[in-house]
Amino acid sequence: MGKIIAIANQKGGVGKTTTSINLAASLGVLEKKVLLIDADPQANATSGLGIDVEAVTNGTYQLLEHSTTAKQAIVKTSSPNLDIIPAHIDLVAIEIELVDKKNREYMLKQMVTDLKKDYDYIIIDCAPSLGLLTLNALTAADAVIIPIQCEYFALEGLGKLLNTIKSVQKIHNPNLDIEGLLLTMYDSRLRLSNQVVEEVKKHFDAMVFNTIIQRNVRLSEAPSYGESIISYDASSRGANNYLSLAEELIKKNK
Repeated sequence: MGKIIAIANQKGGVGKTTTSINLAASLGVLEKKVLLIDADPQANATSGLGIDVEAVTNGTYQLLEHSTTAKQAIVKTSSPNLDIIPAHIDLVAIEIELVDKKNREYMLKQMVTDLKKDYDYIIIDCAPSLGLLTLNALTAADAVIIPIQCEYFALEGLGKLLNTIKSVQKIHNPNLDIEGLLLTMYDSRLRLSNQVVEEVKKHFDAMVFNTIIQRNVRLSEAPSYGESIISYDASSRGANNYLSLAEELIKKNK
């Protein structure tokens, strides 16, 4: 049985999509069968893997409104062992459409739980909000990875996210675990980056991944070519970081 992991943080620009794409691709390279679900209306995980967002007619939106099955929405990517359920800008409407539906927090869970037998890992790229889309992802997930950027406002909003996770555990998904906090955008030359690492480790200790994702130009360039960092530049620091994270995750879940 596979494991569903949501990559969540309501703050934008912390490296959620970068982590979703590159962790999924790294797990694929390490011979795990992986499905990435793009649950963000910006659809950056979709375009970041070379899929034309405008051409998406079967994706997360159709999945949540139950007009397609999960298997019909799956698209193969050029990355080894990696499939995706893509997103389109129409996903932005789903929060309004689901608002008066019964069991609206369980729509994604109902559609993807069966896929666990087909994949080792299912990664959900969440929207930068704590709305209904993120709530659906957390209700469907077995665990959540929280990316935290090594910058000034790093811990701002983290308390709010942890409270949301607690209430999801209480009301919708008692089995939801925190897989770990992932430090991203680290620059060893900056004193601030080092202070944030110390601060996060001091407060959260064992919850923090050993792997730290460093700032890397190649990592920023890869999505514009529709490729993961593994395909774009396998020898880059970014690729090494994400492969190391994938290895750490696999080891943790043995």
